[in-house]
Amino acid sequence: MLRKIVGFHQDHESHWVADLDCGHAQHTRHDPPFFPRPWVLTPAGRTAHVGLELDCVLCDRKTIPNEYIAYRQTPIFNATTLPPGLRQRHSTKTGIWGIIHVVVGTLRYRIHHPFNSEEILDQQRPGIVLPDVEHDVQPSDNTEFYVEFWRPDASLEP
Repeated sequence: MLRKIVGFHQDHESHWVADLDCGHAQHTRHDPPFFPRPWVLTPAGRTAHVGLELDCVLCDRKTIPNEYIAYRQTPIFNATTLPPGLRQRHSTKTGIWGIIHVVVGTLRYRIHHPFNSEEILDQQRPGIVLPDVEHDVQPSDNTEFYVEFWRPDASLEP
């Protein structure tokens, strides 16, 4: 799925890496003829590419970034206590991931564009919530579940 470039950093080999709004990072090497990206070699070139989109294969795989930690969770919801807004299309904020944990029963989890998929979640199959991707849930009568939210680990920031 496409994610916006929010900045750049260099890896341990001094290669340029794009920081994406989902929390993932992607190398943007200038390595002709396979990867002609001369713009990455100058500050002006990199600045001009902030805000442009790159395809994030880790988002396609629904992979929470390694540097993220769980920081909050909802109460346990059931079919009666589930807020109406969660039954409708909604999304998390930019950079915020989630994991839907089913405690009892099953939960229908629909992920809208660009996935356009539906999953049945249970105790063995949690659901991954991607930042800025609309989704909704539909519980069965006996469902109990909660959502755990993940963000960057602030202790790793310089």
